[in-house]
Amino acid sequence: MKHRQKNRRLRVAVILLSLALLGLLLSRCKQVEEKYPRDEAPKLNETWSSGSGDVKVVRIPLNGVIMRTEEGGLFTTRADMVESILTQVRAAERDPDMRAIILEVNSPGGGVTPSDEIYHALKKFRNSRPDRRVVVFVRDRGASGAYYAAMAGDFILAEPTAVVGSIGVIMQTMNFQGLAEKVGITDVTIKSGANKDMLNPFQAVNTNQVALLQELIDEMQNRFRGIVAESRKLDPAAPNLFDGRIFSANAALNKGLIDEIGYWNDALARTAQLLDTGALYVIRYESKRTFFEQLIEGKSPVSLPSLKLRSPQFLYLWKP
Repeated sequence: MKHRQKNRRLRVAVILLSLALLGLLLSRCKQVEEKYPRDEAPKLNETWSSGSGDVKVVRIPLNGVIMRTEEGGLFTTRADMVESILTQVRAAERDPDMRAIILEVNSPGGGVTPSDEIYHALKKFRNSRPDRRVVVFVRDRGASGAYYAAMAGDFILAEPTAVVGSIGVIMQTMNFQGLAEKVGITDVTIKSGANKDMLNPFQAVNTNQVALLQELIDEMQNRFRGIVAESRKLDPAAPNLFDGRIFSANAALNKGLIDEIGYWNDALARTAQLLDTGALYVIRYESKRTFFEQLIEGKSPVSLPSLKLRSPQFLYLWKP
């Protein structure tokens, strides 16, 4: 009996693998026959979210840490949230009927470059036509890199319990020199210059190298400060505003970091007002997945762990 069940499971596994390989082959063939560049002109499925008006609007989520990722399961890579957002913004920009993006934010921020990429894409959409708008709705957190991206918005609305701000740059690492000496670990680094291994965790902290990195941090902070000051019409020298602190929704409103406190329906109402219409037709995007992706996605029982040693990164990230 057990032998029969084992053979049955084996046959099922073989059939699923065969279908998966067939789906992959068909999807590759389909990609070859495509008449448009998928990255430049993405074709996404549209799901009707709410409203019954004639003015088309898309809601795009910005959730979690803003970071590109390449890790995933045994057969698939985990979705890259940054590329997903950029793809949706590009799809909206190429849609002649699209009038606005509602960016739904719940994020502590993340990488400096990914945050800037999202900001640039949203601003490009907004500037593509004079009748287009970007509304930012902060649900729980709109901090650091997420707030940076929000600077592309025409209007920022946050829920009463949201936290906003953390306008700053951070880089963190650990130093293991003392521990390494105790356990007998010796660092072997072959380098081409004195500063090639800055922040080497097995060497004493070099104050000159820290000063070099501080210059980079300050430059990135100046960019962040300038973008916020320009977008929100604020004084770049305002005290207690650009030191990385986080603000409640009420404090953010009083300091001019947001425009209104409210909920989802308020965000919809404000979007309709900005578009000078009484009724919206709100959609959300879904990626067109191949047969192989639908079959395998989320079904892999094995998740391969990351073996990469994470290097220190420049981050627009709120790290309480």
